[in-house]
Amino acid sequence: MKINWGTGIVIGMTLFISFILFFVIKMSVNTKYSHDLVTEEYYKKEMFYQNEIDAETNTNNLSKAIVGKRTEKGWLLVFPKELDSEEVKGTVFLYRPSNEKLDFNMPFIISNSNLLIPDNKLLFGRWNITIDWEYEEEKYLYKKEIVY
Repeated sequence: MKINWGTGIVIGMTLFISFILFFVIKMSVNTKYSHDLVTEEYYKKEMFYQNEIDAETNTNNLSKAIVGKRTEKGWLLVFPKELDSEEVKGTVFLYRPSNEKLDFNMPFIISNSNLLIPDNKLLFGRWNITIDWEYEEEKYLYKKEIVY
């Protein structure tokens, strides 16, 4: 039996489509690969986005910018001296884009205008730091992507 060029093209396209579908189904069914959303309740979070913008504006209006650097003890964030550590209340959230199991929260406690995130909680790689705090009834928000 002789196969003409039209039949060959159809057979080739069918084999290619089957090849692609095999990998799509394999990736969709396999539990080894996580296909979670980046954030839970995405639309609910979007409703409060203007509050985040206002809080970030308050942070940018501080007398001095918040500076972060790596030290031998961990990641050190230096805040302006104008903040009274007794009146600051908030949380620090560290988000690991590559593995949600490494995400963690910790209380926002500054001493001498410094906040130290301990080395034992951070693995090498990219982290997103989000600090949400309140000072003198004003909300503040600091977001930064770091490579530790």
